[in-house]
Amino acid sequence: MSSQIQALGPARRTGFKAWWYRWRFHLSVLSIVIPLCFVPRYIKDQALFSGDLGLGVHDLGAKTVGPWQVNMAEFDALPPRRDGTAGFVKVFSVSLCESCRSAVRAVYLRVGKPRSLRTAGAIGFGSVYNMQIGVLIPRETPPDAQLWLTAEGWDGSWHSTPIPLADASPVTMKWLGHR
Repeated sequence: MSSQIQALGPARRTGFKAWWYRWRFHLSVLSIVIPLCFVPRYIKDQALFSGDLGLGVHDLGAKTVGPWQVNMAEFDALPPRRDGTAGFVKVFSVSLCESCRSAVRAVYLRVGKPRSLRTAGAIGFGSVYNMQIGVLIPRETPPDAQLWLTAEGWDGSWHSTPIPLADASPVTMKWLGHR
C-alpha cells in the first residue's frame, strides 16, 4: 500500500520547471515594482501636459504681437527631434492674453521672417490657454537666427514679432553648434 501512495505522490520537479516554481513569485513582484520606478516621471509629464507646471520648462514671458499679448515658453529642454522626412522639430507653447482670446484667429511660428501670411510657419493647435507649435528647424540655421511669432486676427490683420532663437531655445542653439 505504501508503494502505491508513493507512486501517486507529486513528482519531483527538475530543471526549468523547478526554477520557474521557485522564482515565479519574485518575477511577479518585479513586474509590479519596475513600473513603479517610472511613476514620478509620469506624474511630472502629466503635470506639464496639462499646464499645471506652466506653459513649459523655459518660460519666455509675454511677447507683444501688434495689439496683442502672447505668453510663450519652450515646451521641453530637449534638442529638436527628428520628425520623419520633414526634418527636425522643436515644440513651443503659446497662450493668448485674456483680452485678445476672442480677437486672435491663429498663431504661427517659424524660423526666419515670413514674407506673407501664407508663409507664416507652423500653426498653433490646442486651446487658446495652451497652444502647441512644432517649429521646423532648418539644417542651415545661422547662429543669429530669429523665431518669428505671427498672430492673425479675425478681421484679417496680421502682426509679427521677432524672438532671437538663442533666447527662445538655448538647447537648440547648442544642438545646432554640434551639427
